[in-house]
Amino acid sequence: MMRIVVLSDTHAPRRWKSCPPAVAAQLRGADLILHAGDVCTAAVLDELAQYAPVTAVAGNNDGSDVAAWGAAETASLTPEGLRVAMIHDSGAAAGRLARMRARFPAAELVVFGHSHIPLDAADDTVRIFNPGSPTDRRRQPRGTLGVLHVADGALVEARIVEVS
Repeated sequence: MMRIVVLSDTHAPRRWKSCPPAVAAQLRGADLILHAGDVCTAAVLDELAQYAPVTAVAGNNDGSDVAAWGAAETASLTPEGLRVAMIHDSGAAAGRLARMRARFPAAELVVFGHSHIPLDAADDTVRIFNPGSPTDRRRQPRGTLGVLHVADGALVEARIVEVS
């Protein structure tokens, strides 16, 4: 079984000076790290890569250093055979599932960020997952990240984990 840690909206260096201890505790033992954008500095991606391989997408606050690191507008990957797509901004909440299904028709799971609001929602064809932000909770009661367990092409478990 593959353990994937999902982050978004870390907003370094204003909100992320270095990896917070509660986040580091979740990163230990990860097989893969997904970052759904607004890293704000590529140094965070380098720091995360010390724990596990990282796939990241660029957010609206990310600069050329994040793009040079390898973050594109979208990403597609198949950890353990699960078809995953990533994007930073999924648009308005209304119609989000249908919009993500249309944008990524082959994906079984779409990971996104931008809103800083944790979300795990699904219909009969796609699941969408926003881990929230571990460092910039805005109107949320806690900072959060996501943990996914994937095996044999299936998402076995998806959890939002409070880290602050």
